[in-house]
Parts: sequence; structure tokens; C-alpha cells
Amino acid sequence: MTAKQGLALLASLAVSSSLACTEKIPERRLSRSNLEDKVRGGWAGQMIGVAFGAPTEFHSNGKIIEGELEWTPDMISETIDQDDLYVEMTFAEVMDSVGLDATTEQYGEMFRDSQYRLWHANAGARRNLNRGIEAPMSGQPEYNIHANDIDFQIEADFIGLMTPGLPREANKYADRVGRVMNYGDGLYGGMFVSGMYAAAFFEEDPRMIVEEGLKSIPAESGYGQVIADVLRWHSEHPTDWKTTWTLLEEKWDGDDMCPEGALVPFNIDARLNGAYIALGLLYGEKDFARTLEISTRSGQDSDCNPSSAAGILGVMVGYEAIPEQFRSGIPAIENEKFKYTQYSFNAIVDSTVKRAQAVIESAGGRVTDTEVTIPLQTPVAPPLEEWKADPPILRLSIDDPAWEWKGPWSRKSYEHPWGGWEAMLATEAGAEAVLTFEGTGVAVMGDMTQEGGRADVFLDGGKSDHILDAWIPERTNDIDYWHVTGLEPGEHALRIVVREDADERSGGRDIRIRDVVVYGKKIPDL
Repeated sequence: MTAKQGLALLASLAVSSSLACTEKIPERRLSRSNLEDKVRGGWAGQMIGVAFGAPTEFHSNGKIIEGELEWTPDMISETIDQDDLYVEMTFAEVMDSVGLDATTEQYGEMFRDSQYRLWHANAGARRNLNRGIEAPMSGQPEYNIHANDIDFQIEADFIGLMTPGLPREANKYADRVGRVMNYGDGLYGGMFVSGMYAAAFFEEDPRMIVEEGLKSIPAESGYGQVIADVLRWHSEHPTDWKTTWTLLEEKWDGDDMCPEGALVPFNIDARLNGAYIALGLLYGEKDFARTLEISTRSGQDSDCNPSSAAGILGVMVGYEAIPEQFRSGIPAIENEKFKYTQYSFNAIVDSTVKRAQAVIESAGGRVTDTEVTIPLQTPVAPPLEEWKADPPILRLSIDDPAWEWKGPWSRKSYEHPWGGWEAMLATEAGAEAVLTFEGTGVAVMGDMTQEGGRADVFLDGGKSDHILDAWIPERTNDIDYWHVTGLEPGEHALRIVVREDADERSGGRDIRIRDVVVYGKKIPDL
């Protein structure tokens, strides 16, 4: 090559480099009024969905809800006191007060001191946080047996609403918030839902929205496989949602790790309930009433699932296009504050729009007086994380011969608004309970109260680093006394020894053991 040719080549490369540097990233635009209409539609859809499904919540487990589903516009007033809404709003409040850079630890601090009633992964997280187990450990399976439960999935809507067309930003915020109470598939549930919201600002095909949400989570995760199955079965049975529902039950409704759902029809697993959201969107075909109906009739958590499905659809069509019969009750309560929050419907819409604008600008977009310009973002799934544990295989009551009760235990009956049960009660130090079981894990279930005591736990002769602590903060509902998974297959011995001490906030020394769930390898059907 001559010197002249070399100079020409360098000049050509310089031009090419300059063009590459100035090449514009594809952008999409929304008018400010359209952005607000879609955000308003998303919050309204959540409210309508939870109000529509609330009368049937967990009334139909493992079966399709039949019969008439009632709707009257005044039902919307019940949403002011719905945990499906006020919990996520308190996370939004952290963002509004601390800023978008709020950390998982800061969300955990808020959650630790919250006053509303909590269950499952949320309750486990609050309990852990009050025992000094900080976020993100508060949501990990080692400390929270509800790590795969639905909790973050029903609280992630607000993230999708503030990340229009920005699925990577949605995952960033979901990763920070969701780890307070969930892990693995439980975390992916929130990423899937917020990813669908992000897509709904620009997509008009419900199937495309579900597919885009799926891209935000690892395809090889359990959650990813469930949603992939729903999409495949929808292609094979495009007009028959009940066949797809049946296929879901047969394949995926049997491995719920939550002790309360183990080996019974009750299922609060994020994956199965997330599949019902997808069912409503896919088979609802943009029809608001049909989307509500299908995601509700699928059963289990039948208010949370239509809430997310209708919220996503509300973003897609916008508030003004939601049928009047469903949104006509909102104006009467639009300035009433949701319980435990500083937000009314109008206030949370305004707050969300402001956060969305800030997120757009932080992602490289632009906000003017008339429109927002949003850089095109494709979803990117996070690295796979899994709770590698075997499914539940056995429940053992306090009467099972696998138990041996030593010392001052007494049998007591307890009544609660959601049912009654028998438990073995000990209040004195030195009382022992020994359980022999065969499997790879065990969860001891008991009543957790403000009078709870403590016990040491020995597994196969070795003292566990995790004590059994039966004290729990007020308005926190959990039964996870002590659990372990990932053991070597075979016979194991668990020994529980009641201690003298208790949490300094406890008013007693009660240890109330109800039953246990054993986890292990399933024997294939012959």
C-alpha cells in the first residue's frame, strides 16, 4: 500500500467512525397527554381488576370459577383498603422521597416499619427485617420459605407504569425492590409483570405484550417455562382458554414450595398465578370484560391476577377507552387517599407520570412541554438464579408417630378468622420435640404471635445456626417456624429444644407447633 492509499484509507475510516458515532438510536414518542392517559388507565385497571375479583379470592383453588361474576360501579370504593394497591404505593413513596436511586436496603427499612397487614413472602420479609436480617437476605430462601410466592408480582405494577417502553429500566428497579421479599421465580414474577406494562405503552397486540414480558426473565427459569407453555398452548388452542388452563394445572400445579400450599389445592406460587394473568391477556383479546373474566375465573389469587391483567390492558388502551361501566365509579373516590399512603388515585397518577418522565430522561430520552421521546429498549433478562429444592412430598400432623414429645407439652385448639387448628404448646424451657423424617428438606409450621418464644434446633445431631423464633410483629401473618432444604436424600432427625429467652418485644414464651411439610424426590407414577 502506498502512502497515498494509506492516507485515503485512514480518511475513510475516520468518516465511517464519525457516522457511527452520530448514528441515532431509534426512538419512540408519546404526547404528554397520551402518556398520562395510559398511566391513568394502568392504575384504573388495577383498581377495577382487584375490585372485580375480590369476592372470589382463593375461594376456588384448583378449579375454574363457574356462575355469575358480579360487577357494580360502587365496588371500586373497596380498593381504598386493598393491599394489592397500597403496598406498591409505599414503595413508590420511597422513590418519591429518597429518589430513583433508593437502594434495596432503603426499601427494606420502609417495609420493616410498615403498619399494614401482610402475609406470605411479604410477612416473611417483615419478620426477618425485624429480627435484624436485612434486605436482600430478607427475601432469600434460606430465611424466607415464601421466596417463590406471588407477593412482588402483585406489587411490581407501579414499576412498569413508570418505565414506558423501557424494559431494562423496569428490571433495574424491580431488582432493587423485589429482593426485599422474593428471590428467583418470585422475583421474576415482578419482572415479567413490569415488563408487560413497559411494552403495553407501545404494543397493541396482547400476545406481543406477553412475549415481550417473557424476554425480561431467564427463559430457562421455572417461571419462563410456564409462560412459554402458555404461549405455545395458546397457539394450539387459540379460542379455548379452558383447555390451556387444564394443561397448566396438570403440569404446573403440584410443586408449590409454600408450606400452606403444599399438597393441597391452595396455590400462591408466582408462576401459576402469573400464568393466569397471561391467560386473561391472551384470550381476552383486548376486550376489557373478557380479560377480567378469564383471569378471575382461573381461580386461586383471583383478585391480584385480574388486577395486573386489567392494569396492563388499561395502559394499552388508555383510561378514556376503558368501558364506562367499569370506570364510572372512579370519579367519586379519585381524591380519597388509599389506606396507609399519601396518595389518592389522582395523586398516584401524577406521581407516576413525574417518575416516568425522570426515568425517560435518565435513560437518554427527552421530555418537552408537549411530548416525551423514549429511546428504543429491547428487554434483557438477568442471569438465572434458582432456589434448587425438591418439591413437597408429605405432610405430617402433630399426631404422626414420627414425632416424639418430651417434657411439658400440651395439646391446644386455636381459632382464627380463616379457620382453626390443633397445636402442641410449650411455654417452659427444656421441652423437646423430636421428628424423624425421610427427604431432602423440612418446614416446621406453627402459630407465630406477639407472645412467641424461642427454641434451639438440632439437625442430625448438629446445632443449627438458625434458631426457631416464634415472635412476630403485629399485623404480620406467617407460620414458618423453621425450615431447611437441599439436604442429602435419606433419613434425618430434627430436635427442637425450647429456650428460656424470647425476643425482648415478646409478651410470652409460646412455642405452638402445628405440623410439618417434608420435601424430597418425587417417585414417578408407574
